[in-house]
Amino acid sequence: MGIEFNTWEQAVQWLRQQPEQQELVLAAYYDDPLPASADRYSRSEEWQAIRALLPPAPGRALDVGAGRGIASYALAKDGFAVTALEPDPSALVGAQAIRGLAAASGLPIEVNQEFSERLPFADAQFDVVFARAVLHHTSDLAAACREFLRVLKPGGRLLAVREHVISRPEDLPAFLDLHPLHKLYGGENAFLLQQYEAAIRAAGFRLSRVLAPFESVINYAPYTEASLKEELAARITRRFPGAKGLVAGLLGQAPLWAVARRVLGRIDRRPGRLYSFIAQRP
Repeated sequence: MGIEFNTWEQAVQWLRQQPEQQELVLAAYYDDPLPASADRYSRSEEWQAIRALLPPAPGRALDVGAGRGIASYALAKDGFAVTALEPDPSALVGAQAIRGLAAASGLPIEVNQEFSERLPFADAQFDVVFARAVLHHTSDLAAACREFLRVLKPGGRLLAVREHVISRPEDLPAFLDLHPLHKLYGGENAFLLQQYEAAIRAAGFRLSRVLAPFESVINYAPYTEASLKEELAARITRRFPGAKGLVAGLLGQAPLWAVARRVLGRIDRRPGRLYSFIAQRP
């Protein structure tokens, strides 16, 4: 493409101006007005699946790498007292955008500009640390996980969702080359699955669940479960389109869908595929 920008804000501004990229803009929640975009996220299948993994009783939540604040908004809307951690000061994709969103929505979102590896909080302050597509951006994965543990209360929960995974280090250049936004500004990365798991456990967490790419809508959004089944049926029957309805019907049966997801999880080796991690401070 040959286009490079000095800031993430500039890259996103350019992306939003490209007519052929509007589907990606919507999928990444970069569209305006921001309150409407954030509300759409809070009503998405992805967030409903995340909400089922959060503590039933809202408490204090830290949203690290909060970006525009869509998850901060969803957490606050569900009753959490939210602190959004975002080092970028941008009014489009950073801390100032979150402040504007909090003011427009009237939700209790406190904003702090700092990096995940050095959290400016005392020990045991939060019931939840939420990180959406954050760990793969960290300069020190192990240090970030240790900080997450430190600021969580005993029994507190870490949700690190939509993290890019590669099968071997040699796959990283291929992933970066295919990523639609990396060429604009850089900053993307991916780790081996074992690296994420090791860093979380070494920090002192009890890793309770690892969600594979097709195991939860958290990972395969912006597809919904229904649209993913439709897409899979279309691909399976590409040479025999008349069988699409039959295959779609089979995928609609819960036992067969569960088997299909397990099979897809075993054969999926795409560089940068998404995993999610749920862990608890003992």
